[in-house]
Amino acid sequence: MENEKKYLIVGLGNAEQQYAGTRHNYGFEVANAVAAEFKTTFKSDRLAYVARATFKGRELVILMPTTYMNLSGKAVKYWLTEENVAVDHCLVIYDDIDLPLGIFKMKPKGGGGTHNGIGNIIETLERTDIPRMRCGIGKSYAQGYQVDYVLGRFSSDELKLVDACIKRAVSAVKSFVTVGMQMTMNQFNTKESELAKTLESGDGLES
Repeated sequence: MENEKKYLIVGLGNAEQQYAGTRHNYGFEVANAVAAEFKTTFKSDRLAYVARATFKGRELVILMPTTYMNLSGKAVKYWLTEENVAVDHCLVIYDDIDLPLGIFKMKPKGGGGTHNGIGNIIETLERTDIPRMRCGIGKSYAQGYQVDYVLGRFSSDELKLVDACIKRAVSAVKSFVTVGMQMTMNQFNTKESELAKTLESGDGLES
């Protein structure tokens, strides 16, 4: 029987040093921020870097798979089993070109879209009802240059949006493990129109 007080928080990325700071490692950046929020550090373990924290009676296992992105499912499946975590207590965080930079959206299930990481997790677990947080990176690239764009780094102006978004994402993770997906979606899912208003007003994106 799964541990009802335990959660697996998974940030997706590529562990090799050359990918550090790239758009495709957005999930790692959020995972790092979650660990920093709880003043915990990652240790190298089987198939992943792993950090542990407690929050309001919940146990958090924060994961950054060290498999290649398109083999992320192997790490997630192993740690779900190892830690006895229910799939609905697993939150997968990853970059998404189909959302504008500066926003994220959470949902309890869905397909893999164009992202190889979540696609492999769905294929490996043989289910689509995997909670996820999609972090927008936009699609400001010319036709045929998607790979270069995704594996490129944010500009200094873009990083301002990313940093603000990551702060909100950390708050959303804390909400997810305490009040669940639906209430977290209601509070934290940002509409594009709301993002535009926020940017025009110059206010931060923190909630």
